[in-house]
Amino acid sequence: MGDLTLSAEKLVKGVLQGNRRDLARLISLIEDEDPSADEALSSLYKHTGKSLIVGVTGPPGSGKSTLVTRITAEYRRREKTVGIICVDPSSPFTGGALLGDRIRMQEHSLDKDVYVRSMGTRGHLGGLSRHTSDAVRVVDAFGKDIIIVETVGAGQSEVEIIEVAHTVIVADVPGAGDDIQAIKAGIMEIADIFVVNKSDLAGADKKVTEINAMLDIDQNMGAWRPPVLLTNARTGEGIEELVDKIGEHHTYLTESGDFAERGLKRSKDELEQLMEYKLTLELLKKLRGTSEYEEAIQKISERKDDPYSVAERLIARFLTDQRE
Repeated sequence: MGDLTLSAEKLVKGVLQGNRRDLARLISLIEDEDPSADEALSSLYKHTGKSLIVGVTGPPGSGKSTLVTRITAEYRRREKTVGIICVDPSSPFTGGALLGDRIRMQEHSLDKDVYVRSMGTRGHLGGLSRHTSDAVRVVDAFGKDIIIVETVGAGQSEVEIIEVAHTVIVADVPGAGDDIQAIKAGIMEIADIFVVNKSDLAGADKKVTEINAMLDIDQNMGAWRPPVLLTNARTGEGIEELVDKIGEHHTYLTESGDFAERGLKRSKDELEQLMEYKLTLELLKKLRGTSEYEEAIQKISERKDDPYSVAERLIARFLTDQRE
């Protein structure tokens, strides 16, 4: 345990001093679920909460990576430091991200005030790695003004981004057929800003009209009506206005009290998710390999028992043992 503590202390010190290598090491430890990562995260927590976190999501082919690159360039023009976390599909063999961050973000790779990291989903459904929020927290403690989280384009399941980001941008493109229905069914509720990218394509104005029409009939809309912007990430058209709107949304969140309210909800969700995760690990650690567990699995496979009843019994027994 002593070595772990020393390792955690070293990484925490390095991250707070702006050491990029220690930042990269700590995120790798988080992804590998190394015990020292929890110690480091615990120490860093009081240094977080300063970054503005922007989520960028949308269907595949909507130009999210180019959009993120342009948004980053605009923030750098405004002398803001930026962290980028790209959540990519995982290799089924290694668990690593399949799409390389340096390939897509080469424009910023030599800028010391931009940090880019790819994270694999590692089989986690929903488009976000389970450890994304931890990585965001470390980059926050590292001192970046803006953190951009770009997610896997996986349709409705992208709603997880709202648990991490302060402002969520949903990107779409003209002429994508009925994908507007996918937005209506799932992503629409989480968007703080809609972007119709590749505005030089035919049908861009029509897409803007369609999204605005859906917003007109949205019964659950609060005081903030998501703007619908036209951009062309390839040329940079509309990016300045988009960054301005992100700033306006942040001002709205702060002045309306939504920022504090969301922070409270996020803290509650984080605590409950962490407890659920750790309890599950403890339960499985105790059960796996025992004859009772293996027999239960066999009975379920033979339809002599069902997983619902077995799960209840095993959990009840685990909780009873903890009390004794």
